[in-house]
Amino acid sequence: MISFEWIWVFALFPLPILVRILLPPAESTSEAALHTPFLSELKTIEETGTVAQRKQGLRSLLPWLIWLSLLFAAARPAWVGDPVQLPASGRDLMLAVDVSPSMQEEDLQLRNKPVDRLTVLKAVMNPFIDSRVGDRVGLILFGSQAYLQTPLTFDRITVKTLLNESRIGIAGDATAMGDAIGLGLKRLMHRPNEKKVLILVTDGANTAGELSPRKAAELAAQKGLIIYTIGVGADEMNVPGLLGTSFGAYKKNPSKDLDEALLNDIAQLTGGRYFRARSAQDLAGIYRLLDELEPVELETETFRPKQALYFWPLGFALIISIGMALFSLQPKALGFKKVTE
Repeated sequence: MISFEWIWVFALFPLPILVRILLPPAESTSEAALHTPFLSELKTIEETGTVAQRKQGLRSLLPWLIWLSLLFAAARPAWVGDPVQLPASGRDLMLAVDVSPSMQEEDLQLRNKPVDRLTVLKAVMNPFIDSRVGDRVGLILFGSQAYLQTPLTFDRITVKTLLNESRIGIAGDATAMGDAIGLGLKRLMHRPNEKKVLILVTDGANTAGELSPRKAAELAAQKGLIIYTIGVGADEMNVPGLLGTSFGAYKKNPSKDLDEALLNDIAQLTGGRYFRARSAQDLAGIYRLLDELEPVELETETFRPKQALYFWPLGFALIISIGMALFSLQPKALGFKKVTE
């Protein structure tokens, strides 16, 4: 249906009549508009003048039509569509991703090829973000400092794009885990009393930042923020020997710097869980489990899409105005014949 935002505008319709009544009339001239010496042409002129009067009466209605069209445009008409339901789970979900240099360790495999940890994280996290229909999702990248890449939004495509464009080392060489939690809490604490979740993914220990991770977790628990922590990295990695041969080859633990005790404490303090991802398959399974978090039930949100229509009456008034201007420039517009001697 069609609705008007400012329906009161139509009360201005009699305004031109009031202006004509209140303002003094323009001075009239007694000078003849047309001179002709031929009496035999008077009858023809009289008949032509009658037609001109009819046309003049029609033209007097056009300004009113223009005025009415302008009122329609000023009233802001809009086409209101059918109600559309918006999915809403009531969950605010913030992702905090470690992009310190340790994430470039190629101890995980993707499609049977060794790749760095951040590449695997992107590949697994993209479908997880796609599945968060109805959630407001945000993204934090942290290294020596924590940066908000994407505020909470329903636009999951933008979140994925900024995640995929992230690079190792862009936030510094250290790991400020506590600052990442603090930034997430800052962005979530003023949200309404809905379910607030922070998923923190890292492969190391807290080595920088002004806020300790445990203190940040205590503050988060006070504000009702649930933190799920994920430790990424394999337990064992084969290092090839000289020139790629077995001579001098050895095995190492690429996750020896991972502070699992700290990550477990952070999760327990806030009512969350700690997960260990030693492979891409483990990481995908963790995200499937996180995807089953029960949302807080909310009433379904609905809205009615509106499409503005003001340009139609505005364009109609413009066309009539141009037509009247062009018509007034024609010599025969008044209905008189050109008299030749």
